[in-house]
This record gives sequence, C-alpha cells and structure tokens, in this order.
Amino acid sequence: MSRAQHPFTVRHRDVWSIALPASVAFITEPIAGIVDTAIIGQLGDAGLLGGLVLGAIAFDIVFSLAFFLRLGTAGLTAQAIGARDPHDGLLHLARSFLIALVLGALVLALAVPLHWLFALGLAPGENVAAPFADYFYIRLWSVPFVLVNYVLLGWFYGRAAATTGMVLQLLVNVINIVLSLWFVLALGWGVPGVAWATVIGQAVAALAGIAIVLRHYGGIAPIIAATPLVALGDMAAVTRMVGLSRDLIIRSLALMAAFAWFAAQSSRMGEIELSANAILLHLFAISAFFLDGLAQAAEQICGKAVGANWRPAFERATVLSLSWGLVIAGALSAFLMVSGSFAIDLMTTNAAVREMARVYLVMAALTPLTGMCAFVYDGILIGATLNTIMRNGMLASLAVYLAVALLLQPLFGLWGLWIAFHIFLLGRAAVYAWAIERRKPAIFA
Repeated sequence: MSRAQHPFTVRHRDVWSIALPASVAFITEPIAGIVDTAIIGQLGDAGLLGGLVLGAIAFDIVFSLAFFLRLGTAGLTAQAIGARDPHDGLLHLARSFLIALVLGALVLALAVPLHWLFALGLAPGENVAAPFADYFYIRLWSVPFVLVNYVLLGWFYGRAAATTGMVLQLLVNVINIVLSLWFVLALGWGVPGVAWATVIGQAVAALAGIAIVLRHYGGIAPIIAATPLVALGDMAAVTRMVGLSRDLIIRSLALMAAFAWFAAQSSRMGEIELSANAILLHLFAISAFFLDGLAQAAEQICGKAVGANWRPAFERATVLSLSWGLVIAGALSAFLMVSGSFAIDLMTTNAAVREMARVYLVMAALTPLTGMCAFVYDGILIGATLNTIMRNGMLASLAVYLAVALLLQPLFGLWGLWIAFHIFLLGRAAVYAWAIERRKPAIFA
C-alpha cells in the first residue's frame, strides 16, 4: 500500500530559517571550548592544557555514543511532522527521555572504570595525568543533563523550532564561558573550574528545556495522557528506535575513534604536538559546527519530506544545502587562513605550541572545504533515518583513514596524519552520496 503524500515547497528561506539560528547555536560550543582552552592556556602550563584537552576528548567520546538521542529524536520527529502527527512526535520524545535518564545513571555508576579506560587509551603523560583526572571526575556530573539536552534539542530541531534550540544552546555555552572566567581567573580553581562551569551550564539548560516542553503541551497531565504505556511500549516503534540507536552508536563510535586516534597519535609525539593539534582542531570545530547549521536544515526538511512522502522537497533541500555549503565552506577556509595565527596566540602563550600550530595551520584551514559535503549528507541521512548507510559509510571511511594514517605518518609525521584526516572527510561524503542515490526510489516508492 502506497503512503499518502503531503506536498510542500522548499525555498532558500526555509533552509536559512533553520540553518542560521542552528549555526549561531552550534558555533558557541567550539567558542566555549576555545575560551576554556585560552583560559587554561594563559596559565602557561602545557601539562594543564593537555589534561583539559584529553578530558574534553574523553567526554566527546562518551557523548558521541549517546548522540543518537539527539539524532534519532530529530529524524523521527521531523518525519512525524511531515506525516502530520497531531502530537508533534511526543512519543519519540518520551521514549528518548527515558533512555537518557537510564544511560545517565549508568555512566555515573561506572565512573572509575571509565576513567581507567580513557587513561589507558589516551595515554596522558606524567604532567597531564592529574589535571586529566580532575577534569574527568567533575565533568562526569554533567552527563545526565547533557543527555536530556540531546533529547530536547532533537525534538526542537525536528519540529523546526530552531530558535528555541538556539536559545538553549546559547544558554549552556554563555554560562560555561562566564563561569569558566570567574572560576579560573578570579577564584584560581584551574582545570576543575572549567569542569564545574560546564556542569552548571548543562543543568540550567536542561531545566529550561523541560519547562518549555511542559508549557508546549499544557503541563505534565496532557503529556501523560498522550503517552500511555501501551503506546510507549509499541514493539514496532521500539524495534525501529533500537535499530536506529544501535547503528547511530556504531557510527558515532567510529567517528570518535578517528578523533581519538588523531589525539592519541599527537599525544605520543609529545606535549607540544598534542597541544598544537588541539588548538587546530578547535579551529576545525568552528567551521564544523557552523556547517552543522546547514546539516540541521537538511535534516529537518529531508526528514519532513520522507514523512510527507514527497521526493521533490527532498531533492530541493539537498541541492540548496550543498550549494550554500560550498559558499560557506570557501568563506570559512579563507577566514581561518587569515585569522588563524591570531586565534592560535589567543589560545596559548607557549611559544613552542604557537610555532608548531602555525606550521600546520593550512591543514586546519582546508577542513571546511573537504568536510562540507560529509556534514550536509550527515543531516540528510539523519532526517531520512537511513541509519545503515551512516553506519556502513562511517566504518568504511574509518578503515581507509587508519590505513592511510599508518602509511603516511611514519613518512611525513603530522603532515601525514592531517592528510589522512582530509581523506577521511572526503571518503565519507563519497560513500554517502552514492548510497543515497541508490536508496531514493525505495524511500519514495
């Protein structure tokens, strides 16, 4: 039986009404990371900076494994909106919220073994191990709030409520920045001060987001009435969510494995190399999170198109997102080349780290251009809930990345590692584009 069609038009302003507030929100996250790095960098101790860097990477890995809460909730909600669900995807929100609470409690319970595993894998040096542990055990308390925020943001962006999502993410990062400056520079708390600032920011945003959801539905009673246990436990829906979550976890694990490998290889080369690459990856993060605004627009509109069973909207959203992505990526690359040296000096006072980072600045500046298509296709795949394509494509590109890195790094050092990273970004885009074209007839049959 064919699905009903709900035609709609996609315009440039439809893309930008989501992409612009999402970009503003997303870009505050790496800016907060840069500020944290700059604050600790001003202390002039490479060991403290390395501890902060490895601690941030550890939580990037933890949160990447739970990022399916945002990705899955956004895709399923967008499809519900396209199919004209009167409850705005409330069941998807409720299921994801329950999962977030359980996972948050589990991570807190496993604090000690998790720290041991990350210390083993990231190999912090003698001067890095103590600040890494300080950051890890404090930042751990942010995990339940971060997971709840993932669910809330997925629901808001899936409904195209990008402005609300922007406000919540700005709230997290503004609080983080202000409190980091106060705790570290005024109170002298060092790395623990940065960690506590993050915990408080995430907690405030989670409570604010829950309040907005309650207001949208008119309180807790209507939500309970619209989410009976029978509906929450619907096996077809639960099976779909489990499959989607499993594949997104594998995808995220593969993605973070690439970054963890990059960081670990840098760490093994020395504190200076680790710190320099950390600064350059922050510059990459600025462009990546900005381009993620376009990915967010592609995610919502393409998901809505799948729910509405309307292929013209899917095609139009893809073309507009990639076209604007090329323009923005070119501008970002030029900006990083021009302003990169200033940003490096802002983030550290260590002369050796500054010199090393400037040498490899060109490699970081090229990442917007080589990574743009991968980011946009991520959004398209998430909206269409093509989880198996995301999983398989990421695993294939990770394998190529590791093979190239093992071949080129012994020959060219950090140059080889960066070249492999660019191949990783380009490979993802190529696999995704090919696979999506093959699946379109089945999606809109």
